[in-house]
Amino acid sequence: MASTTGSNGKAAKGAARPRLLLLDGHSMAYRAFYAFPAENFATSTGQPTNAVYGFASMVANILRDEAPTHFAVAFDVSRKTFRAGIYPEYKATRSASPEEFRGQVELVSELLDAMKVPHLRLAEFEADDIIATLATRAAADGFEVLILTGDRDALQLVTDDVTVLYPTKGVSEMTRYTPEKVFEKYGVTPAQYPDLAALRGDPSDNLPGIPGVGEKTAAKWIGQYGSFAELVEHADEVKGKIGEKLRAGLDAVKLNRELTELIRDVELPLGVDELGRNPYDREATLLLLDTLEFRNQALRDRLFAVDPGAGEGAEGAPTATGPGVEVDGELLTDDGALAAWLAEHASGAVRTGLAADYSWALGEGSVSAVALAVEGGPAAWLDPAVLAEADERAFADWLADPERPKALHIAKQVMRAFAEHGWRIEGVTADSALAAYLEKPGRRTFGLDVLAEEYLGRQLDAGTAADSGQLAFGDESGDAEDQALAAAQALMVQARTVLDLAEVFETRLAKDGALELMREVELPIAALLARMERAGIAADLDWLTQLEIQFGAAVQQAVKEAHAAVGHEFNLGSPKQLQEILFNELELPKTKKIKTGYTTDADALTWLAGQTTHELPVILLRHRDQTRLRSTVEGLIKTVAADGRIHTTFNQMVAATGRLSSTEPNLQNIPVRTEEGRMIRRAFVVGAGYQELLTADYSQIELRIMAHLSEDAALLAAFSSGEDLHTTVGSQVFAVEPPQVDAEMRRKIKAMSYGLAYGLSAFGLSQQLNIATGEAQRLMDTYFERFGGVRDYLRRVVDEARNTGYTETVLGRRRYLPDLTSDNRQRREMAERMALNAPIQGSAADIVKIAMLKVDAALTGAGLSSRMLLQVHDEIVLEVAPGEREAVEDLVRREMAAAYPLAAPLDVSVGVGRDWETAAH
Repeated sequence: MASTTGSNGKAAKGAARPRLLLLDGHSMAYRAFYAFPAENFATSTGQPTNAVYGFASMVANILRDEAPTHFAVAFDVSRKTFRAGIYPEYKATRSASPEEFRGQVELVSELLDAMKVPHLRLAEFEADDIIATLATRAAADGFEVLILTGDRDALQLVTDDVTVLYPTKGVSEMTRYTPEKVFEKYGVTPAQYPDLAALRGDPSDNLPGIPGVGEKTAAKWIGQYGSFAELVEHADEVKGKIGEKLRAGLDAVKLNRELTELIRDVELPLGVDELGRNPYDREATLLLLDTLEFRNQALRDRLFAVDPGAGEGAEGAPTATGPGVEVDGELLTDDGALAAWLAEHASGAVRTGLAADYSWALGEGSVSAVALAVEGGPAAWLDPAVLAEADERAFADWLADPERPKALHIAKQVMRAFAEHGWRIEGVTADSALAAYLEKPGRRTFGLDVLAEEYLGRQLDAGTAADSGQLAFGDESGDAEDQALAAAQALMVQARTVLDLAEVFETRLAKDGALELMREVELPIAALLARMERAGIAADLDWLTQLEIQFGAAVQQAVKEAHAAVGHEFNLGSPKQLQEILFNELELPKTKKIKTGYTTDADALTWLAGQTTHELPVILLRHRDQTRLRSTVEGLIKTVAADGRIHTTFNQMVAATGRLSSTEPNLQNIPVRTEEGRMIRRAFVVGAGYQELLTADYSQIELRIMAHLSEDAALLAAFSSGEDLHTTVGSQVFAVEPPQVDAEMRRKIKAMSYGLAYGLSAFGLSQQLNIATGEAQRLMDTYFERFGGVRDYLRRVVDEARNTGYTETVLGRRRYLPDLTSDNRQRREMAERMALNAPIQGSAADIVKIAMLKVDAALTGAGLSSRMLLQVHDEIVLEVAPGEREAVEDLVRREMAAAYPLAAPLDVSVGVGRDWETAAH
């Protein structure tokens, strides 16, 4: 960044005036905490992020709007300041900050570190004192100063050079306090504001004012006498009862005045000249945003739009102007040109990057443009709609040739789109998105532009590509031709970027031992998922319509019952009305306190149902269940395609553990164990030309993996006994014979066994079983006495992850957990829970993927027409062709059982039926 200050920090003569922005970190983060509902901002592990999100959004906006050349943030350390030493009751009545907020302050600091923003905190002093000191020094050095704070004490700092930005609505709307604005609002000058504040008092700081004296009276006195000191000198002149109150409270107000005055000469570790804005550590910033699961691209765009490095060409930062990448390429528009180009440049073992413009619709060719970039060679662009027959045949052959290595971005999507066009892609050796996911499984953004910025320091846009000056395609002219040329150039730049990212990621993945995982598991799974998405699964639309009516009627019935239970109508979907009825009208026990009152979420209603005999909480829970079921069915109906099948989209890069998920529709939303869920599963049926559905999954795979990893002899013996696992384990934990293990014992053992595999604590187990925490702890202690190998493994896996920084699955899939060494207890404990469950959940995901690949390969190898359709909750669903049932069942059992050699061997359950529910097992 070009400096606007001299070597002594003062404004250089003739230079543009520097602008310093000072931000009160605690004040603004606290406002952000309440501006963004906590229930809407949390990671998948439960870490609240609303304060961090709001703070990041506010910082992005203020940097954009004010464009400071210098920026710093000040934080409070604690309430034990020199002011508390003078007056022990100072701020003593303030309630403790919510736990959900305290755990986020360190995250805000991490964000500022990543953005290279100086932040200061000093023992004994408040953030206001740090800000006052910096503002005073900066103004003296010729700076324009802006102070963003929610503390009105900062108004005493306002001058012609210092402006306070005070939030009036959340963190988005600000009032600018200049000297004129302070006087307009309070009737005093900024210098007189501490006098006003002393007389008025401040309940939030536990500073008593003069009884009966508000801001108007205080401002009147200060205006009349000029200052609080002069008012003290003339206190006897104030008449009446108010004068008596003033004189009686003078000692308290004198103390207020001492405490309200901000310190302007604090000794600081940084000078004003050291607060100049610096380029972000982009990789650290992106990693933190991914870790916090901030998926909002608009927030990311706003944050990086104000990165000083974006326009400066700083090392490690993308450049906002100039070329993104140089490409030598050509447009392949003449007959035979594509075939000739492929033969000359892409006929050997050299890898080619591929990018395309596409959108898919079932059965329709939807690829509108394709770009190719050869490693160490040129690039090319083609329009599939105008290819000559020979060119199209040559291109299709090249795509389907497994000996022609190719690099793609989000390979599954490209494969599906090309398949709709009639093209099959083989020989994919790299996927830049999948590689980024394997390297940082916690990330949430996989856009090619984001990865190009992060790993190549390159910006991707049409303008950047067009400016490279490396593309010459003839004498096209006119706006339409120019736009088409720019689009072609941009697509070729993308193809080259895919190729360059492949090289970068292969080096990184090879170092981490994940390259084989990408090539042998994730890329083949991507191809299989693309085929599964195209196949879809047949749906019984009539049955879904009937269920929609049934669940809709149940919703309306619940509404009627709720109105009858209360005695009047109300909106069951309104938290405000529910709070009024439950806690004021019916006077039911209070639930957890939230900003807007008391929570009425499902957990709270379940708790209420157990605390009262009133029927309303139970009715509300049923209403929510039926509403959710109706919504699920409505969503399924909307996704039934013209071919009568539902084509979900499988996601490889969402769960950090490697598990697959699905969207549009989300098939994991369908309840598995409830009667209503089973009714919905009946809507998924065998399609025309096929005989039945076959479902297969593993029995107790997580517990078998835990036995394998822990090598616990007793648990392995329990599996090998052939008896019911939970009964066998229960007999050892409760010290009874297996026949004496009753249903309640078995339920507790099952919950605990699976809970341990998911990092469940004693408190979590107590909540799940509705027992005291002490009883849950004793149950766990007894379990560990019998199965010491499990106890030792769970301890060992956390310790090893703390030393290495990651956990690993049986296939070497890593989960990076830097928070295992965090000073923040909440974040550290969250990471410890992840370390406990990641190897087990991740290994289960690995094994299921291997099983899918083995089953698919075996079907092809046996020449069978049956096909795989779905993978949900570790369950695989196949559509069986006529006459193939026995062969498919034998094949599935054999291949799935042999997917991975566990010490507690894999056990496969299989079921067959005309629909998904009747095929259950």
